[in-house]
Amino acid sequence: MKTPSIVSQNEWEAARLELLVKEKEVMRAHDALGAQRRRMPWLAVDKQYVFDGPDGPASLLDLFQGRRQLIVYRAFFEPGVVGWPDHACRGCSMIADHVGNLAHLNARDTTLAFASHAPQPEIEKVKARMGWSQIPWYTITDEFDVDFGVDEWHGTNAFIREGDQVYRTYFINRRGDEYFGNTWSYLDMTALGRQENWEDSPEGYPQTPPYAWWNWNDEYAAAVDETGSEWQGRVAAAIDRGEAGRQQKEAPHDCCAHPAQ
Repeated sequence: MKTPSIVSQNEWEAARLELLVKEKEVMRAHDALGAQRRRMPWLAVDKQYVFDGPDGPASLLDLFQGRRQLIVYRAFFEPGVVGWPDHACRGCSMIADHVGNLAHLNARDTTLAFASHAPQPEIEKVKARMGWSQIPWYTITDEFDVDFGVDEWHGTNAFIREGDQVYRTYFINRRGDEYFGNTWSYLDMTALGRQENWEDSPEGYPQTPPYAWWNWNDEYAAAVDETGSEWQGRVAAAIDRGEAGRQQKEAPHDCCAHPAQ
């Protein structure tokens, strides 16, 4: 591995401060993007959607749980997705693993919910197995995923309500969803980065195809079985063909968006 130069404490601190200037520029640009989001026009949601929840049928308005804002992450957990019925897809599972104590979101009058096509009994089983008991998780029963751009891709929609009127305010998908998981942020600050072959790293740094290293949190220590090998092969082949993300049923949304996108 071709490592960077080894320097003195003063030289290292000077290099860090030089990079800090650029990091602050990126942070301020992100702040400016947030300001633009807060000024996005709202889109009225007049269609009535019905979900199945742990307490029975629920409308989109019900998903707010009485709060003013709602964030809905579309998770791929359903027949045809790799891992079914014991697991949701690997990428969605990583997102779920990063959901912390929702009291902090709730304190800002905001509710987070997940939605999938899986029936409630299967959702409750996988939540219990993976330690996701804190996440409100609903079953999509109609065209919600199609209407909000998450039928073939993972994605996160934001809504707000004025009384009983619901509005769509923003939508993030592909690599935008990385902001909801700190694994990527932690890796990005390390010397080796994400160790994926799209990254611009010094010669000889360890790198593997993106997504292929992702796994369910209870299977990293296990030997790679035939299913895992098959899935990793599909991911690599899809990336090579430039088709990542076009076959979420065959290789779920773990590879929905190449890092270049």
